[in-house]
Amino acid sequence: MKKNWTGERLETFIYSRDAIEHLHRYSIMNYYIDGKVVLDIACGEGYGSNIMSSKAKFVYGVDIDEITVNAAKSKYKQQNLEYSIGDVTNISFNDDTFDVVVSFETIEHHDKHDEMMKEINRVLKPNGIFIISTPDKLFYSDKTNFKNKFHVKELYKNEFVKLVSNFFSNSQLLTQQYTSGVSVIQEEIFSSELTFFSGDYDSIHVKNINPMYLIIIASNTDFAFQKTSIFDGGELIEKQLKEYIYTSNSYRLGALLLSPLKFIKKIIK
Repeated sequence: MKKNWTGERLETFIYSRDAIEHLHRYSIMNYYIDGKVVLDIACGEGYGSNIMSSKAKFVYGVDIDEITVNAAKSKYKQQNLEYSIGDVTNISFNDDTFDVVVSFETIEHHDKHDEMMKEINRVLKPNGIFIISTPDKLFYSDKTNFKNKFHVKELYKNEFVKLVSNFFSNSQLLTQQYTSGVSVIQEEIFSSELTFFSGDYDSIHVKNINPMYLIIIASNTDFAFQKTSIFDGGELIEKQLKEYIYTSNSYRLGALLLSPLKFIKKIIK
């Protein structure tokens, strides 16, 4: 596969901050999907649906892009996993089909938010659980002066909460913060209480880490609230470093220069 990443749709050859944040979001799904029928709407490359299939009864990964869906079908093959083409505003499943619906980093890519929420409510069972994430426009765009060309309509925290609360009677708002290979997801009310420190032998200082992403777990019934969780991205950072080293020009030159010696060594043996 050609490694041509746009910077938006996560691919499994990416080992950076993006991967750590996305994998942490899918990690918290473990608390809700055991033995359940799950819809991963706007599943992208399909890695998240595949991860969830190890615990869920069945996972349906749906994405609007045909090429991406076909690639997922070829790459991930599980008996309880199925990929198909679909739109978040017109989900091709019957009413009350799913125990859990998840949609990570989707809603900012279109402006039909109410239509999406109505469809999710329709396909979700009355006691089902919906988990959704999106960047907080305040910290993601405003504070950084960053404009993501793939985003159509980003939401501020109060807008995101209002949107979900219009369709679900019970919810928990979580924030996600990231620093130096570690992601922290916790209840929004505690985000200001978490202090990060940084420094060296000369000085130590407080490091301001804004909660870049928001996550809401919602339902029309009671559910187990999330506690603070931490994802250690050390393994991914190590893979990223190895990828950088092995693809660098200096490594390739060194390997080329050493190849005659390796050949002679084989002959001697």
